[in-house]
Amino acid sequence: MDMEPRFSDWLAEHVGLEDARLGERLGGGNSNVTQLIRHRNGLAILRRPPDNAISSSAAGGVRREYKMLAALHGHAPVPAPLGFCDDASVLGVAFAVVEHVRGVSITTALPSAYAAGASTLEAIGKELIDALASVHTLDWQALGIEPPDAPQGYVAKQIRRWLKARGTDCVRDLPLIAEIGGWLEKHLPPPPPPTVMHGDFHLDNTLFRHDTPRLAAVIDWELASIGNPYADLALMLAFWGKRSVDPPGFAFVQQVTRDAEHCVDRDALSRQWSSRTGLALDDLEFYRVFALWRLAAIVEGAYVLFRRGSVADDYSRRLEYDVPALLEEAAAIARLGVGA
Repeated sequence: MDMEPRFSDWLAEHVGLEDARLGERLGGGNSNVTQLIRHRNGLAILRRPPDNAISSSAAGGVRREYKMLAALHGHAPVPAPLGFCDDASVLGVAFAVVEHVRGVSITTALPSAYAAGASTLEAIGKELIDALASVHTLDWQALGIEPPDAPQGYVAKQIRRWLKARGTDCVRDLPLIAEIGGWLEKHLPPPPPPTVMHGDFHLDNTLFRHDTPRLAAVIDWELASIGNPYADLALMLAFWGKRSVDPPGFAFVQQVTRDAEHCVDRDALSRQWSSRTGLALDDLEFYRVFALWRLAAIVEGAYVLFRRGSVADDYSRRLEYDVPALLEEAAAIARLGVGA
């Protein structure tokens, strides 16, 4: 059944976009599908669950992302939310429609209009940190964002959740999942006051202006919550600059910062964030271990689907190496920081 006419009618009635039709998909990986919508007056963006969702709650992720954008728009650099639909008869799945932001996603190379060199990368790093700090210092209660139960326990709950998930749903022997998970539980620091958190913050989940290294928007908010701001900072820093495993897991993420000489270092960026938020940096190495471990534990779910024949894409296939590499990197930081 061709649902596009029904989709077009819904957009005209509920969002005011006339003569709309679906365009090409953008991006990849395991996150919500991002697809262009072309309409009479320009472009918009469709967000919907991935074709092969790891979690049965993926549709809820679209709703959560939309509600977060609705709360943050006007207070943080995010696309404007335009409409949400949970009527499966319209497109077959729940979906959100958001503003199309003109910008470029920076992954393995700088845009041609940018000057090469350390000053450009420093500008990009500062833009990322400023955006993150602006999110972490919002008054989420005043914005009406509903928190999960016990948001101050975000990290502890994540550790328990993913230890259980990988202990019960696995297709290979990855002893570092349990080993690092135990280390994290042993070294868990006191939590900071909960803040808005993106949940998957790094350069690849932002858009920058085409002509100059200025942030245009932070995108991909499907993992957003009220939780621990250090987890956001630590993931971005873990992918920034030189890394201890070669090639690292998810080598493409923030690759432009890893290949460049004299890139602004993690310490300078973390100090900038601390200055903006007023939060200390005493436990940052713990959070870098947590960020890499959590990511590895989450995406191993896609590798489980791959091994069972449920998916057959390049992203899931590459996890055969990426997940162990992320775990090896997390283990190295744990040994260097506090001790195994």
